[in-house]
Amino acid sequence: MTAFRFALYLAASLLVAMDAREYARAFVASRLGDPTPRLWGRLSLSPKVWFDPFGSGVLPGLIILLWATASSFLPPPVAYAKPAPIDPNYFGNRARDTVITSLAGSVANIALAGAAAVLARAGLGGELGLFVQAMLFTNLCVAVFHLIPLPGLDGARLVALALPPKAREMYRNADQYLALFALVVLFLFAGPLTSIVYSLVGSLCRVLAGSGCFAI
Repeated sequence: MTAFRFALYLAASLLVAMDAREYARAFVASRLGDPTPRLWGRLSLSPKVWFDPFGSGVLPGLIILLWATASSFLPPPVAYAKPAPIDPNYFGNRARDTVITSLAGSVANIALAGAAAVLARAGLGGELGLFVQAMLFTNLCVAVFHLIPLPGLDGARLVALALPPKAREMYRNADQYLALFALVVLFLFAGPLTSIVYSLVGSLCRVLAGSGCFAI
């Protein structure tokens, strides 16, 4: 029963985490001169504007199911949104502003994790403490996951800036296969990815909350 309740808190935390990161990316892009997020209706906190059937529904649903059943394999609670309508051609400094926009989502997630960590340090217990733990853990997982250089994620947009033009174009064209990449790295080759993500998340938890994610 505890696993099921925690899985529900992970699902709720994942919704908050994705809502915050997508709004942050749209807001920052708009402030840097790109009107596209506003014109496409993405400058909103409504999940409807960024929900992707697979990346925001099926994929996190499978992950939450594994957590709810206390499976021996527990992948990071992550999700991704439908492609962001951001046009770097509007940026005053394309490289700099692309970096800022790409980091905006993860910064928003780390900020939410920081707020949860403050509550965790206060020693909250019971159901509220369990929810705070889920918020801290999930936001850090989402922040780290989206910085992985997987085509379609923010990490890939950062790496693309350092590539030659032709390689950059090929790399960006691979964005359309994000669903396949996500399935492969999260389930077929989960060992290395899970180790990397959980190692970084654990370190961030200790910095923010003063202990590991599951020891608060």
